[in-house]
Amino acid sequence: FATPSVRTADPRAMSGRTILAIIRVVIPAGAAKPAPPVGPALGQHGLNIMSFCKEFNAKTAGFLAEVPVPVMITAFKDKSFEWKMRTPPTSYFVKKAAGVSSGGGRPGHGITAAISLKHVYHIAKLKQQDEGSHHIPLMSMCKSVIGAAKSMGIEVIR
Repeated sequence: FATPSVRTADPRAMSGRTILAIIRVVIPAGAAKPAPPVGPALGQHGLNIMSFCKEFNAKTAGFLAEVPVPVMITAFKDKSFEWKMRTPPTSYFVKKAAGVSSGGGRPGHGITAAISLKHVYHIAKLKQQDEGSHHIPLMSMCKSVIGAAKSMGIEVIR
């Protein structure tokens, strides 16, 4: 006989703190400042901006300068917060692998640069480390990276 499906509550709700907002922002590694975009995003919810900036800059001190780091900040009603970093966007890795500063102006009409399947594989492995991406097969991640490259006017060669 079938077992009933059990839904676990959201772990954030189980902590007893009420979520005020979830803030998503992309910040260059080691360069969080109280200036925009960080300051206004945190300030409007009454969060301690300097505390976040110091924590973020300390955690990203070993990263290359100007690497865009997506951050998800969960703000609670008691003015506390939690934050999680993700890996840089796929487009950043593709541009670095291709050695270009920006993608093509008209994707599909011209090829700006090229990357190999080896680059695609390594980018997919990095992106698979993101929280919530562990269950996605590597082949699907590779197809996603290839799609991102094509949309930027960057060819994938074998």
